[in-house]
Amino acid sequence: MLIAGLFVFISGCKSYNKVLKSPDNTLKYQTGMDLYESGNFRKALEFFDLLRTFYQGTEKGEKLTYYTANCYFQMKDYQLASYYFKQYQQMYPKGEHAEEASFLQAYCTFLDSPRPELDQTTTYTALSDLQSFIDRYPKSSKVEKATQLMTQLHKKLEDKAYRVALLYYKMGSYQAAITSFENLMNDYPDTDNKEMYLYYIAKTYFEYAQKSIPSKQKERFEKMIEAYNNIYYLYPDSKYLKELKPLNEKAKKQI
Repeated sequence: MLIAGLFVFISGCKSYNKVLKSPDNTLKYQTGMDLYESGNFRKALEFFDLLRTFYQGTEKGEKLTYYTANCYFQMKDYQLASYYFKQYQQMYPKGEHAEEASFLQAYCTFLDSPRPELDQTTTYTALSDLQSFIDRYPKSSKVEKATQLMTQLHKKLEDKAYRVALLYYKMGSYQAAITSFENLMNDYPDTDNKEMYLYYIAKTYFEYAQKSIPSKQKERFEKMIEAYNNIYYLYPDSKYLKELKPLNEKAKKQI
């Protein structure tokens, strides 16, 4: 049984190779489409790559370009998928799949966005692509999904910025930590983490003041008290108040 299956496989490969070398582009096109429909995307690409230029500007060329992009998408090669979805939009801006290609190009870049601790250039590109899709197709049924994806990307960027701020704090780079936490609140005003950022600002100012020269301590203890008061009034049941309250009392005594 295994030998028979292997024979069919080898015979099939020889048959496909024969078609690939054939001058009959109609046969190549149909064979590629059959492979695509059967889910053999890698093999289908061999035929699509040969035919896209030949059929460029035609209905078949449009289909080949879109299917090429989708082959890479199904194979989870999101960089190449994004490239060909973009190429489809450029070559066939009024094509049947123009709206879907615009969304999928952005979606591929979203899927290619790395973990928060890594460089986020791709994340910014994905945000730009998603916004472009929304601007181009404001009535699309996919606008809601695109908006949700953008929210996820913004959270990733916030997470990245938080990690940087926390690193500054742990390194004892207090001014950089304070600036970073303040920027987080300014850049993400609707964040769910504002309470935590205020906590770190208060705690950082206290440690910063303690390690400052005498002429700078009063100002920094005052800033600590201000941050503490912000948490107290905004989050009266905050879990951080138990830790910060004795620090706040010490800061008051230093003024």
